[in-house]
Amino acid sequence: MNVNVPPPRHATEQVAFHRTELGPIMGLYGRMVAAGEWRDYGLSHLRDVAVFAIYKRTAENPLYRIEKRPKLRLRQGQYSVIGMDGQILKRGDDLRTVLRVLERKLIRAVS
Repeated sequence: MNVNVPPPRHATEQVAFHRTELGPIMGLYGRMVAAGEWRDYGLSHLRDVAVFAIYKRTAENPLYRIEKRPKLRLRQGQYSVIGMDGQILKRGDDLRTVLRVLERKLIRAVS
């Protein structure tokens, strides 16, 4: 019996947002929906990245993507907010700090 057999390909884990990470994201999302800025979201859990995509309208490209890439944890930080054009707006290890770049958009939308 060969003990060094790798696990089956389908057994690889996916990156996902934890409940403690989804709390601040959904809180911000709810405030932006109430302000009329956002209307829909989508979640993707892939092998290397988890993505929370934010939409103004359902049938278009996302306005923003909040990504979690654990492999970047020791480099630039595992969380990032990416704009519609692919530009990284904020990156870091603290999710709440990274989300502040979108909080500023809420302040402008309400005023």
